[in-house]
Amino acid sequence: MDAKTNPRLMPVLFLCLLFKTQISHGVDSISVNQSLSGAQTIVSAGWKFELGFFSPGKSSNYYIGMWYKNIPRQTIVWVANRETPVLDKFSSELKILDGNLVLFNESKILIWSTNVSSTSSGSVQAVLMDNGNLVLNNGSNSSEPLWQSFDNPAHTLLPGNKISYNKITRKHQILTSWKNFEDPAPGLFTLQLDNSNFILRNRSRGGDWNENTFSLIPSMPNDNYRFSFVSNENETYFTYSITDASTSISRFVMDITGQIKLQIYLPGNGWNLFWSQPRQQCQVFSFCGTYGSCNENSLPFCRCLRGFEPRSSNDWYMGDYSSGCSRRTKLQCGNNSLNNGDRDKFLEMPSMSLPDNEQSVQAGNIKECETTCFTTCSCTAYAYDNNGCSMWLGDLLNLKQLGEGDSSQRTLYIRLAASELQNNPEGSSQSRKLHILLFPIIATAIVTSGITCSVYLLRRKKVAKKQGKKRNIQGNQAITMNGSERHITDFILSDQFREDKKKDIDVPFVALESILVATDNFSEANKLGRGGFGPVYKGKFPGGLEIAIKRLSSGSGQGLQEFMNEVLLIAKLQHRNLVRLLGYCVEGDEKMLLYEYMPNKSLDKFLFEYALHGLFSIKSDVFSFGVVTLEIISGKSNTGFYQSEQALSLLDYAWELWKENKALDLMDTTLSETCNDNEFLRCFCVGLLCVQDDPSDRPTMSNAVLMLGNEAGSLPSPKQPAFVVKRSLSSKDFPTKSISKNVLTDTLNEGR
Repeated sequence: MDAKTNPRLMPVLFLCLLFKTQISHGVDSISVNQSLSGAQTIVSAGWKFELGFFSPGKSSNYYIGMWYKNIPRQTIVWVANRETPVLDKFSSELKILDGNLVLFNESKILIWSTNVSSTSSGSVQAVLMDNGNLVLNNGSNSSEPLWQSFDNPAHTLLPGNKISYNKITRKHQILTSWKNFEDPAPGLFTLQLDNSNFILRNRSRGGDWNENTFSLIPSMPNDNYRFSFVSNENETYFTYSITDASTSISRFVMDITGQIKLQIYLPGNGWNLFWSQPRQQCQVFSFCGTYGSCNENSLPFCRCLRGFEPRSSNDWYMGDYSSGCSRRTKLQCGNNSLNNGDRDKFLEMPSMSLPDNEQSVQAGNIKECETTCFTTCSCTAYAYDNNGCSMWLGDLLNLKQLGEGDSSQRTLYIRLAASELQNNPEGSSQSRKLHILLFPIIATAIVTSGITCSVYLLRRKKVAKKQGKKRNIQGNQAITMNGSERHITDFILSDQFREDKKKDIDVPFVALESILVATDNFSEANKLGRGGFGPVYKGKFPGGLEIAIKRLSSGSGQGLQEFMNEVLLIAKLQHRNLVRLLGYCVEGDEKMLLYEYMPNKSLDKFLFEYALHGLFSIKSDVFSFGVVTLEIISGKSNTGFYQSEQALSLLDYAWELWKENKALDLMDTTLSETCNDNEFLRCFCVGLLCVQDDPSDRPTMSNAVLMLGNEAGSLPSPKQPAFVVKRSLSSKDFPTKSISKNVLTDTLNEGR
């Protein structure tokens, strides 16, 4: 019998529903007998912050977290159950129980709690404040919170929150980075205070407080922010507040990269990096883990030392290098299971920053230093200079590859198994085995080479006989495109092309005599220009077909190679934006390519940085990449002019929109429904960074790619780009009569 057949059960069901109510949309608190699950959230009174279930990245796990309400891309500032995710948010519950805010997972197991003692549990409620603080209080006495998220920060410090050390309880209130972008569990890096008034960052110190900043943290911003450091008999703490109303949305983050970042949010431009420490990734302590070397000038930043491999290939692929590297081959010293007789050796590594935890050893010279390390099985590396001998016992941490000219660079000698080094002594057993294996291989290679050369010479003789036979060419034959003319396989019997390439070419042959007629015997009047290949002429064939003829200069060695490449490759390319190869001619010493004639002048009129300044810089490729990026996201051409009143170039127009916080106005209308605003803004910002006026301000190509791919990373603010010189849209630019004159811009006579 159920409720449908027994009306007496209806009041009972109604009472049950009264005792378990769901959160209403838009409320800012959770009270007794209320629960939050699924897609339900609570929102602060001023609609500043929101709290509910979220799933980071592509993870299938769910967490209770807090994020900004009015920022398009969800930005998490606090997580409750960092180490205990739930799998099903719809069957999990966040509610008040026995005076605590608690979280039950899908199996109804308690996995997180505020864990406070409350004398009165009937009126306890959790309220989300507009400053981003989740407060648990007693409804009858809300001035004294029972618990608050500001006392339990995750990886983000909001204005008014603090990092502290309680001198009575000796409890630290710290920031801890996420493990990775998809896992908010505590990571490797922390930001905290100790009882000596130092700020710590995973073993690195920030120095003493000097009224405004910590002495060992340079360039700590203080114009728009007020940083405070307080130390009394009860506690020591650090906090900050905002002095400029325009930067009302900001956060202080302990990032997964090991960097402390102060970020501000600008509507239309997203999150902007205001300040960070350390500024260089390799300054982060042990960023690459054990036996990993960090190099600021390479991408990725980390690599394993020779003889080592990543402990977790998957983590390294995801950009998490903290697990470091492990040896591929065990050391012989101290390992009785290795009886091959090959002693450990040392690999010389110059230009290194020495690892931490070195031990000084008495040694008169480098040989004594090496011997001391060699006889100590726990010694994994040594270094020697005028300051003496240094040894490292156990794993090597915080290794850096330094650039040339760095005064702090040293030479480090890493202990490796003998098999990891290529240059083994000739007397070793492995070397002898290698010689035995190589001898028959080398002998076989020599015999094979001899046979190949003999076959090649015989074939050359046959080819020479064929060259004596002249091809019958009709003198007045006009160019045709049906491919029935003599194939390229029959020409170039000079062996400039290999047999496997000859069969891949299918462009018509044109008689030299026809070309001479079309170009008026290569007259100067028909000469269009000259490049590294040789002179270029205009030709006109019967029927009015105009063709550009590139004539290989007899003195151009580079031109011959270019000729081969163009015939082999360009003949097969068909695209409306590419000049088509229409034919070729090879007779005697003449080698010519026949191209589609282009009357609209040279492409150099439309090149990017070269057209802007007339000079190439070391980052012209980066500049061009930035222009192409802006063209793609805007759907506009770099050669056009926009805002008819001012005739702005694309770069000028983009820069004006960026300064006015109207970046989204540049978006191509075809992208408006499918493009994520934050992804668009990231592309916009990277594009502007690549076209900055000063080449030294532009990122490298590798860094540009990294900035585009790292969605969670912050970007620096771009500086003014290199503008196209403004011009008015006058009749000088657009003649009234039709353009029919066939003229191309001459290039310089010397090769580029």
